[in-house]
Amino acid sequence: MSTELPRYPYVELADIPDDIRATIEEVAEKSGFIPNVFLMLARRPAEFRAFFAYHEAVMEKETGNLSKADREMIVTAVSGANSCLYCVVAHGAILRIYAKNPRVADQVAINPNTAEITERQRAMLDFALKVNAESHRVGDDDFAVLRGHGFDDEDIWDITAITGFYGMSNRLASVTGMMPNEEFYLMGRVPRQK
Repeated sequence: MSTELPRYPYVELADIPDDIRATIEEVAEKSGFIPNVFLMLARRPAEFRAFFAYHEAVMEKETGNLSKADREMIVTAVSGANSCLYCVVAHGAILRIYAKNPRVADQVAINPNTAEITERQRAMLDFALKVNAESHRVGDDDFAVLRGHGFDDEDIWDITAITGFYGMSNRLASVTGMMPNEEFYLMGRVPRQK
């Protein structure tokens, strides 16, 4: 694991606006640590608020036919394709927990075609990876494949939105030199400490 410092310093909690500090403290209470993404993005409060509002909109919605594991699977596959260490490790950890499978995140990040996933999930990831790499080539045939697996147009929008959002996130994490927290590496692989 790299011990390099990020290109931009993480901010101190004392230097963060109250609303952002409250958000960070809430996450820290639930997870037991502060994910580095929060401390990196907090350096730009308006962008922090916009980023996490959009994250909430695409990742925490209760409607549609994508499970929380499906959503994290998209993030992990796209982040793997974009070589984003932070997002592969962090979202891979969440995927392992939601999928209740300690192997799936590594498989999806490296090669979704051989991962222990359903054909429905494989079609979803094929589409997400096409959106990530060459969205200008997405056509009606791609929609037809997804519809054949039970996805509707709103689900396809969700897959596209998650892919696009994490394409941006991957680039921010990579360029800033954001490193995954150590805690992420074992999440979903070993029982959680109480």
